[in-house]
Amino acid sequence: TESEALALAEELGRLRREATRRFEREIEAELAALAMGTTRFAVALAPQPLGPTGTDRAEFLIAPNPGEPLKPLAKIASGGELSRVMLALKSVLARVDRVPTLIFDEIDVGIGGRTAHVIGEKLASLGREKQVVCVTHLPQIAARADVHFSVRKEVQGERTVVRLCRLSEEERIEELSRMLGGRADSATAREHARELLAQRATREAAA
Repeated sequence: TESEALALAEELGRLRREATRRFEREIEAELAALAMGTTRFAVALAPQPLGPTGTDRAEFLIAPNPGEPLKPLAKIASGGELSRVMLALKSVLARVDRVPTLIFDEIDVGIGGRTAHVIGEKLASLGREKQVVCVTHLPQIAARADVHFSVRKEVQGERTVVRLCRLSEEERIEELSRMLGGRADSATAREHARELLAQRATREAAA
């Protein structure tokens, strides 16, 4: 009956309000590790007519920079920020989320160094729970993948076609060498590429 549905919706709303503050703290902690340490994140719950999700409407709010007010994530976040917030959300919710495949694009915008390693580790960890597809230009992230594909454009006749090529181990070293800023035949870049792949193997063995 409607009264029973309203009672269940009220209980659901109570549980949501109880979980909100903890959820916000966990998301902000994840964002801090993803080079968004000054970002504030909040969940705004507003009443709505009874529906399949209860009587609450949830909206994610974000303030990427100090001194800014919280605003709707969907309206103000850049592509890179959205990808990292999504990674933070999926990292927190990985064990209860039923979505089997996650796609991340531009997740490496504006980052490098240690942060790139952290994002690579988080993606690899998430990949143990879900299938993760990531488009990246950073070797620290690409090296953590189980399978590495290269996207290439070719001109055939008067048309440009895009090819998705699965890389062999040797091709992967060459591609990582290019991503590191060196030539594919650069001994230094190739050594660094092998080191990144070895770090991946070591971390997986310890996981």
